[in-house]
Amino acid sequence: MKKAQLNTWSILSKYSSGTRAAYLFLTPALSAIFLFFFIPVIAAFVISFTDLDIYSLGNLGNVRFIGFNNYAELFNDPLFWISLKNTFYFVIVGGPLSIAVSLAAAMLLNSKLVKFKSFFRLSYFVPVVTTLVAVAIVWRFIYNPHFGILNYFLGWFGINPVDWLGDPQWAMPAIIIMAVWKNFGYNMIIFIAGLQNIPGYLYEAAEIEGAGNWQKFRHITLPMLAPTTLFVSIITMIGYFQLFAEPYVMTQGGPLNSTLSIVLYMYEEGFRWWNMGYSASIAFVLFFIIMIGTAIQFQVQKRSGNK
Repeated sequence: MKKAQLNTWSILSKYSSGTRAAYLFLTPALSAIFLFFFIPVIAAFVISFTDLDIYSLGNLGNVRFIGFNNYAELFNDPLFWISLKNTFYFVIVGGPLSIAVSLAAAMLLNSKLVKFKSFFRLSYFVPVVTTLVAVAIVWRFIYNPHFGILNYFLGWFGINPVDWLGDPQWAMPAIIIMAVWKNFGYNMIIFIAGLQNIPGYLYEAAEIEGAGNWQKFRHITLPMLAPTTLFVSIITMIGYFQLFAEPYVMTQGGPLNSTLSIVLYMYEEGFRWWNMGYSASIAFVLFFIIMIGTAIQFQVQKRSGNK
């Protein structure tokens, strides 16, 4: 009996020492997360219920608690609804397009027909690690209505020059094309990893049964890539909802606010007009929109997996 108690005490001692060691190693990381993430988020949430502005920064005594006034003003602000509409347009059109291009490139590079796969993977991934501001400036020259290379190629087919960034009808599609080109390489790498984890015998069995390429893609590739697609969809949605640098560098939100995103509007309110409380309320509205969108994607994935 005593021997069993000693063994139990020894196991518990090892477990408690292991737990203490785990907490010891986690403490620096958790402290940094708490200090640089949770505290600023809580502070921003409190600020969203105040009228903090440039005058209050000099004297915090001027800060007043105004409750939900910022949120009430926000929902009555036409510019907020314009920026929200533009952001949803960018996410709904650009997100699926980026995922589709990423999946197509991944399947192409994962096939046996393509040679020099490492070279193409590197080439497609280079835009991801390139500075976004530099990319946006280069694409401004590509879209230039007078000497841009895109209009030059369109001229070969008899199409008149298009003012890509100066026409409200074409400005957002132009930004979407640039964003898809810039970001698809990251999702492509994730899809390649997912494709390489699909057992080859599934395709072999499908070929024996006489399945074609479309049937194999529909009944094997897509179902097996469902977890990968969910992950890619969520990170793409979150990233595209935070659209900022592209319109800031290329159009400054114009023309006629056609490319004004919700993050760009938040930036202008907070750092151009110094309405910090109002800007913080925009940030938390965006946070709840992203959270709802993520929950919807999880539910759709869960229901499709149960069928």
